Amino acid sequence: MLAPRAHGANEKLPAITLVLGGARSGKSRHAETLVEGSARSGTYCATAEPGDAEMAARIAAHRARRGAFWRTVEEPLALANAVAEHANPDRPLLVDCLTLWLSNLIGADRDLDAESAALAAVLRGAEGAVVLVANEVGLGLVPETPLGRRFRDAAGRLNQDIAALADRVVFVAAGLPLVLKAEA
Repeated sequence: MLAPRAHGANEKLPAITLVLGGARSGKSRHAETLVEGSARSGTYCATAEPGDAEMAARIAAHRARRGAFWRTVEEPLALANAVAEHANPDRPLLVDCLTLWLSNLIGADRDLDAESAALAAVLRGAEGAVVLVANEVGLGLVPETPLGRRFRDAAGRLNQDIAALADRVVFVAAGLPLVLKAEA
């Protein structure tokens, strides 16, 4: 069991941080720790939708783990608008996760390039620190369906685009963070 996290302004967050990792790698917990170590409160922008009982249970577990430090905003599609509205210099914004957002966009038949470009534009002008979580899906098998390959390719492009904008990029494996890119 992890020790309770102290809240406060111990570490200044860069403007944009991207936390990547595989499923159950500890990426969300690491992102939460970054925000909790830098501020007295944070905003959690959740992109997941409870499409089935298992996903509803995962969402409930995430909510229960967060506690009073966090104000939660649920936004499965209009992520650029949510970042523009909730990025705040006094309250870092955590977006969890870009990969689920991308899946939601595909399911809603949205223009992935336009949505990604809108998010990138908003991130460039965000009023406060933003930490984004994303799955690194390109390390596994090649998906056997066209939709699976489209999703994997779109996720890879999105991760590259956000990483290029980010001041810090961290890859998490087995709960251990590896900094891939740091502020100059």
